[in-house]
Amino acid sequence: MPLVISDSIESVEKTSDAIKVLEQIGAYPNAEKAKDSIGIRSGVGKMRNRRYISRKGPLIVYGNEGANLTKAFRNIPGVDLCHVERLSLLKLAPGGHLGRFLVWTKSAFEKLESVYGSFEKPSEMKKGYVLPRPKMVNADLARIINSDEVQSVVRPIEKDAKRSVLKKNPLKNLNVMLKLNPYAKTARRMSLLADAERVKSKNEKLERKRKPISKEESAKINAAGKAWYQTMISDSDYTEFDNFTKWLCVNQ
Repeated sequence: MPLVISDSIESVEKTSDAIKVLEQIGAYPNAEKAKDSIGIRSGVGKMRNRRYISRKGPLIVYGNEGANLTKAFRNIPGVDLCHVERLSLLKLAPGGHLGRFLVWTKSAFEKLESVYGSFEKPSEMKKGYVLPRPKMVNADLARIINSDEVQSVVRPIEKDAKRSVLKKNPLKNLNVMLKLNPYAKTARRMSLLADAERVKSKNEKLERKRKPISKEESAKINAAGKAWYQTMISDSDYTEFDNFTKWLCVNQ
């Protein structure tokens, strides 16, 4: 049931008197609950002029434009004010949650029919606006589905329904491949063993290259390098024609 109070509340000018009015009608605990819930918003929203968040308190709907109660109630945290001609779902059900505590003045409650009309009578302030009729008379959907009238015309459950078998790709499913080709398991094993042997031989080669050589082997390598260098010097002596032709690999 809506809470409707007299229009004398619209003449309240001080916040202290507004708090007394809320206490008399039992709406002040709801406003205190909204006041205690004030906190800092998490995330970067606090830097975008949305630093504080709080719950919604009671909503006071008034009917006379320019009423004094707007200055009296605006300083109470959680309490919102709205003119009856500017009502919206954001005010009546913030966040999509129904059941907000609404306090109506007598003049605002009497203006509802002239602003929004009824199911038969159109609105006087909104041209051609009529209240939408509900699509369902009974909102209990589970009761409608389980009723005898609906269940009598619904097809029964098919218990012996045949389901198609899901085809599987043998190239991706080994069990299906074995049914088609029993040798696939042996071929797969041989491929894995060959890969393991290849990796093993590669690691052995790397180990041999990384293994430090002995002094004898190092001396042999140095001696071979020096001998090759001496041969190159003697073959590149251009003063002697024979050595030069030998270096060019030319036979006379």
